[in-house]
Amino acid sequence: MTETSDIILASGSAFRQKMLRDAGVTFRVERSTIDERSVESALEGSGSDPETLAQILAEAKAVDVSEREPGALVIGADQTLSLGDEVFHKPADMEGARRHLLKLSGRTHQLNSAVVIARDGEVIWRHVGVARLTMRDLDPGFIGRHLSSVGEKALASVGAYQIEGEGIQLFEKIEGDTFTIVGLPLLPLLAELRALEAIDG
Repeated sequence: MTETSDIILASGSAFRQKMLRDAGVTFRVERSTIDERSVESALEGSGSDPETLAQILAEAKAVDVSEREPGALVIGADQTLSLGDEVFHKPADMEGARRHLLKLSGRTHQLNSAVVIARDGEVIWRHVGVARLTMRDLDPGFIGRHLSSVGEKALASVGAYQIEGEGIQLFEKIEGDTFTIVGLPLLPLLAELRALEAIDG
């Protein structure tokens, strides 16, 4: 694909960068400076569901960067993991990862992956992809051995797993596409970039 517009990814995520690069999109990375936890704190008690929270965070990132990059199409993305009404964050350490997996064991959780495009400080497109994942009943001993095997990779995602690696062994059922699960609903994003004539199509 040939770039016809300046495209910026407002994310430091190596996974998101790889997905866009593998799709042939030419872009550059400018990380957002927003404090995600502060945004979440401001929304507490507002009744925002996990899907809306992911969208608001993605919008905040994209708008933040687009205000500093006139004319560019800025892609913002964020993902929340929800188990019922509880929203998970990336574990701070391996003990946190162990607690995540124990809580998710034998249950179905939801990944909400939001992606937005902003230009000149305004959101011009938004989408939220949803995936539902059911974990096997996991023996605590297996969880310990699994985390020892994957190491600190477990700390890189909200669920303490990566389905593109050994984390796939944790699951018995997955409903949703891989791109949404990894954190960037790629097909709708590419369709919108084509509609904006930002990439060839």
